[in-house]
Amino acid sequence: MSVFTAISDSTMQAWLADYAVGKLENLQGIEAGVQNSNFFVTTSLGRYVLTLFESVARADLPFYLNLMAHLARHGLPVPAPVSNRSNEYLGTLAGKPAVLVTRLSGHSDTAPSSEHCARVGVMLAALHLGGLSYKRKQSNPRGAHWREQTATRVLPYLSNDDRALLEDELTLQRQIDRAALPQGVIHADLFRDNVLWDGAHIGGVIDFYFACNDALLLDVAITVNDWCTWPNGTLDTARAQALLESYHTNRPFTPAEADAWPAILRRAALRFWLSRLEDFHLPRAGELVTVKNPAEYRDILQLHATQARAAKAFPI
Repeated sequence: MSVFTAISDSTMQAWLADYAVGKLENLQGIEAGVQNSNFFVTTSLGRYVLTLFESVARADLPFYLNLMAHLARHGLPVPAPVSNRSNEYLGTLAGKPAVLVTRLSGHSDTAPSSEHCARVGVMLAALHLGGLSYKRKQSNPRGAHWREQTATRVLPYLSNDDRALLEDELTLQRQIDRAALPQGVIHADLFRDNVLWDGAHIGGVIDFYFACNDALLLDVAITVNDWCTWPNGTLDTARAQALLESYHTNRPFTPAEADAWPAILRRAALRFWLSRLEDFHLPRAGELVTVKNPAEYRDILQLHATQARAAKAFPI
C-alpha cells in the first residue's frame, strides 16, 4: 500500500471542519498508487477520496483539479474536487497539499475483455474531446527531458542487454517529431486500476495527477499497452482493435497518427519502464510503498520493437 504520510482520525476530523461534508465516520488508506498518499474518507454525508501530494509542486496542482472539475461539468464520470469553506479546491494537511474529491462507484477489472476495451476507447476519446475546451496548459513532466535524465540515473543499475535496449530506444525516440500529431490534454495514466466498472458500464475514471498536454496518440498508446497486452507483454490484437476502432469512431485518427503509431506505442512503454526502474533502484522513503516490476514494461517495449502487430491493429 502506498501511504507516505500517515493521518490520524483526529487530524482528519479537524481538517474536515473546513468542509461542509459532515462528520468523519471512517478513514482508510488506499492500497494503490505509487506517487501520492490516498485515503477513502466516509463521512455522515457521503464518500470521498483524500489525496496528499508527496512530490507534485503545489503550483502545478490547479491544472489537475480544475481539469477534473471541467470534465465533470461536461458529464464525464471523473472525481469532482470538493471546495472548502473558502471556495478553494486545494488545502493543506500534515504540511502537504491536499484535496478531497467525490468517490465514484465501481471496481477495477484486471482481466478486461474486448468489450471492456471498446468502452475504454469511447471513454478516452470523450476525455480528449472534452479537454479541447480546457484553457489551462501543462507540459508533460515525463517528456523528452525527463526521459534523458531518468535514463542517466538508472543506466548504472542495468544489465548489458537492458542498457543496450534503453540506449537504442532513446536514440529512436529522439528522431520522432510529435509536432505533426494532434495535441491536447491527456490522462497519461489510464491503466486498468484507474477505470471503475459499474456492471457493464464505466462508473468512473480516476487519478488525473499525471495529466498534461501532449500528443493525444500517446495517451492512446499508454492505454493500449496496459489494457491490450498479455502477461508476457505480447499485444492482443483483438483487444487493441476493439479499443482503437471505438476511439476512432468518436475522434478519428489522422494519417500522421497512423504513421507514428508503432513508435509512439514504444514511447509509451519506455516511459513506464523508466519510471519503474527509477522507483525500483532509487526508491523514495515512505511507509508501505508499492514498487511495480520494471521488467513488465521492458518486455512490452522489446516486443513492440520486434513485432509488427502494433501496425496491424491500427484502424486506418
